[in-house]
Amino acid sequence: MPDSALADLAILRLNKAARCLQSAERALAAGDFEDTANRSYYCIFHSMKAVLALDEFNAKSHGEIIGKFRKDYIKTGFFHTKYSDIIGDAEDVRIYSDYDDSYIVSVNGVSAQVDNAREFLADVEKYIGERIKSP
Repeated sequence: MPDSALADLAILRLNKAARCLQSAERALAAGDFEDTANRSYYCIFHSMKAVLALDEFNAKSHGEIIGKFRKDYIKTGFFHTKYSDIIGDAEDVRIYSDYDDSYIVSVNGVSAQVDNAREFLADVEKYIGERIKSP
């Protein structure tokens, strides 16, 4: 069981991830697909950071967070391997939509990203809940 400060940090990050998901859903409904892609990615990103908080791991680089999560939680079987592709796809679309003026984000693509972010967050919430409660 992690100490209470780490558990509190994990929950704080989970709440941030949930707010990002809500923003993604609002952006999707409004037809703002670039913002949908961005907020979906950040839901996943902050979810990963929430898990890593329990290990007292923090990094400033997205690559470090993603690499550590994949190594310690996907490759070891705590989370399904499909999440590695979901993380990579969300990161790619977010980068393209944020920085490539000619990149067009499709409604189908971002709808799937919102669904993936929702599923990812739910699995992370379940994992953290179990880990915080276990002795």
